[in-house]
Parts: sequence; C-alpha cells; structure tokens
Amino acid sequence: MARTCPVERPALKTIGLFGKYGDQSVGPIVGSLCEFLHGRGLTVVLEDATARLVRDPKAKAQPVHEIGRHIDLAIVVGGDGTMLNVARSLAPYDVPLIGVNLGRLGFLTDIPSDSMFEGLQRVLDGDYQTERRLLLCADVWRGGKVLHNHNALNDVVINKGQVARLIEFETYVDDEFVTSTRADGIIIATPTGSTAYALSAGGPILHPTLPAFIMVPICPHTLSYRPIAVSSDSHIEIVMTHTGNQTAHVTFDGQTNFGLQDGDRVSVRRTETPVTLLRPSHRNHYDVLRTKLRWGEKF
Repeated sequence: MARTCPVERPALKTIGLFGKYGDQSVGPIVGSLCEFLHGRGLTVVLEDATARLVRDPKAKAQPVHEIGRHIDLAIVVGGDGTMLNVARSLAPYDVPLIGVNLGRLGFLTDIPSDSMFEGLQRVLDGDYQTERRLLLCADVWRGGKVLHNHNALNDVVINKGQVARLIEFETYVDDEFVTSTRADGIIIATPTGSTAYALSAGGPILHPTLPAFIMVPICPHTLSYRPIAVSSDSHIEIVMTHTGNQTAHVTFDGQTNFGLQDGDRVSVRRTETPVTLLRPSHRNHYDVLRTKLRWGEKF
C-alpha cells in the first residue's frame, strides 16, 4: 500500500491585513484579528487605508505597493470586490491570499466572519489547499501607443456607453480573425470570472484551475454567436470598428474603466504570475457552487 507523504507548508510568519475600503464596520474585525495573530506570535502589517479604520491599531501600517514585499500571507476582510482589488495589487509579489467574507456571495472569500478564528486557525496550522488563479493583463492601443494598462482577475469587458446603441468590433485570437460583431459588448473572462458577469451573460462555468479563457458576447445581434473557450496561452484582441458615432468603454473586474474610440485595440493575455489563493481543505469547487448558487434547492 502506497504511503502518502505530508505536504511541507511554507512558514507563515508575517501577515498582512486588508479591509474593505472606507467601511468603518471593518475596523473592529481587523482589530480583533490583530490580537488573534499576535497571540500566535505572528508579525502583523496593516494596509495603510485599513489601519485608519482601526481604533488604536497595534501593528505597523504600510501602503499597498510596499506591503507585498514583506508579508507571507494576505488576509482580506470584505467581499469578492475587496478580494479582487487586493489580488490585483499584490499579484507582482506572488503573495497568497485568503478572504474573510463580509459580502453577499463570496466566491473568493471562503471563511465566514462568524467563524473566522476557527477557519484561520486551521489555515495557519497548515490545513489548507493552494489554488493558482489566472490573471489577465490588458493593453489599450491607440495610434500605435499603449494609453492604458490594467490587470483583471475576473474579466475584461468591452461594453457600450450610456446610449442604448449596439457597438461594432472585430475579434482576433492569436492574430487570426474570428468574427465581426454588433452587440452590447463582449466579456473576456478567466475561470475565476466565469461565475461573475460572464455567467449572467450566458457563459459556461469553468473549473478555477482550468487553463482557459472564455469570450462571451453580450446581446449579440447575430444570435448564432455563442460563447467560445480558448487556451489561456491565447492572445485575444478586440478592435473597435470605425463607425464614426459609437461610444464604448473597457472595464477591469467591474472596478475601473477606460473610454474607447473608433480604431482602438484592446489586447488581452494572461500574466506571467498568477494569483495564489489559500482555501480551507474541506472546501471544494462544487461545494461552493452548490452553496452560492443554491443548486439542488427546492423552490
């Protein structure tokens, strides 16, 4: 009978705490987490905006662009939106993240706030699984120059502006023409983002570890245009057609946006460094789907 060797876990000695931006209710929770982590002999660093929410913080504070250099784990207190924001910021430092859920669905924030000490205790004791999540990088080209660059963990979305009018664009994969489209827009999503906007637009659910992206049209005028899955090694490019009167924008994880013009090109590919999530060992992807999407419940 084969013997299973225990997995050697890296030591987690310095912990960064990140709270939902501007939410005063996060302060007491982060403060209690500081005490809990100090009780385990760990060093705690607060993201500076989070530190301002905590009364008498007993930990040093650092801006987000510095904190990633010094921590072994990021604990994010908030919802999926907070996790997306922190994950993008820490991606260059390859810092693992785990979330305490204060939001609604919580696909990315696994630990409920009412049992956060028990959940984090198990993680800090090494009882966790590691998932590497694909991260998108998008460049907006205009006139041969990159005007904007941004990362996205969920999706890059090209969408119509404020006027209820279809926009026109061309799609290329690895420099090969796919189609010309009139639609409300298109979603380019990672497996992580397949349960977000892409799911609402009729896209498939991908397992989070699958090396693929999906392209999901939003209300295409050609009804036969359906979602497409492509390799995560693919280079996807959306070219805004010259119509002379359309307005559109590109958004990243639904949190930041950039205005587009006729002739602009949005170039999307995966980053070299993925995002690392730590998840409780007893949870799996199908548990999350059943719980969050309420599969199997009788109506």
